[in-house]
Amino acid sequence: MKPRLVPLVIVALALFALLAGYATDRQPSPAYASTTASAASANTVDFDGVGDVRLGQRDADLTRLGALTQPAAACGPALTATSAADPVFADGELVLLWVHPPLTTPEGIGEGSPLATAQATYPQATAMTAPAGSYQFDGLMVTSGDRAYLFMHDGQTVRKVVVGYTEPVQRLFTHGIGNC
Repeated sequence: MKPRLVPLVIVALALFALLAGYATDRQPSPAYASTTASAASANTVDFDGVGDVRLGQRDADLTRLGALTQPAAACGPALTATSAADPVFADGELVLLWVHPPLTTPEGIGEGSPLATAQATYPQATAMTAPAGSYQFDGLMVTSGDRAYLFMHDGQTVRKVVVGYTEPVQRLFTHGIGNC
């Protein structure tokens, strides 16, 4: 190697080592972290919502963002990112999500989960008896502040899951389920 080339190679190798170390020690950018978190929790619904759809968001905002659509043959609006959650709005605000497989809570409870597993997972849950004369399932309601999970069950298996604000969830359970 020529004498002048040696320092240049050493500098290049040092720069390469520095950049390689930086790349492995660096935390992901917020956008990347959000993407990887979304991928890891793609099948998870929590007290805040599902994916980038959050309770309390306005239907107009979700539509503008491309997260909500109104299919002609549907009973109501639909989320574009998942068909496993059906949104319910009150006064233009997302208040409930009907949740279907493969979505589960972070603890893994969803439609088809054994009731005993849901009860063991959420020992603080309140047992709810379906209104007399209704065709509704009994329920198990878990609350966290103003948010709730409602697991409707047949005594053995979770059959329906609703996530939303506590008051609308309670009202849904007490007054029944609409035709849609």
